[in-house]
Amino acid sequence: MVSQKRALITGGSGDIGSAIAKQLAQDGFEVIIHANHNLSKAEQIANELNANGAKASAIQFDVTDPKQVTPVLEKLLEEGAINVIVNNAGIHDDAVMAGMSSQQWQKVIDVSLNGFFHVTQPLLMPMIRQRWGRIINIASIAGVTGNRGQTNYAAAKAGLIGASKSLALELASRKITVNVIAPGIIESEMTQDIFPEEVIKKTVPMQHAGQPEDIAYAVSYLASDKAKYITNQVLNINGGMI
Repeated sequence: MVSQKRALITGGSGDIGSAIAKQLAQDGFEVIIHANHNLSKAEQIANELNANGAKASAIQFDVTDPKQVTPVLEKLLEEGAINVIVNNAGIHDDAVMAGMSSQQWQKVIDVSLNGFFHVTQPLLMPMIRQRWGRIINIASIAGVTGNRGQTNYAAAKAGLIGASKSLALELASRKITVNVIAPGIIESEMTQDIFPEEVIKKTVPMQHAGQPEDIAYAVSYLASDKAKYITNQVLNINGGMI
């Protein structure tokens, strides 16, 4: 009997993260939904998935704190390797750089970039021993093109892209793929107050924001065996902005 593959989604309680969790559960993965502040939402999503016949659980830690991350991951690994890692956790705290505080700079980079390391590095050797794995990192169009008022966020996401490309080269011979999805404007609690409809129509050639499911469908494909020869890529999902 082939054991069920396991997928960990960081930032899984948010709009994009929850869409990814639901899609991967539909694809047959056991999903582990991570949250930091909103564990109750992650638990609610897990309960809904379990009620529909999937296998799901919720976990909590601060991705910036390895003392929190490590014991939770060690407990997960007692049940076997994590086969799919979706590094989706991220925050933004926008300001033009001339008015940006050191704290704003550090905390945004800490979550997206250091968080990626703290979560992914401990899971690599078990994944390597399985000789199968998918690492999918959620960046942003800001990390590809830059964006005014987001030097911290752009730096974090650009760094994530560079790290992903290097890791892809390290793991390719082990049948582990590493890819990046760089969303544009996606409807979510994080973006609804930042991008009014008139701005979206001027900025996005398709004249509307994307849906969290648009990202989830791409994750679904990259996590599948159909994408076994795709690695070291950045998939831009932005309605034609670039």
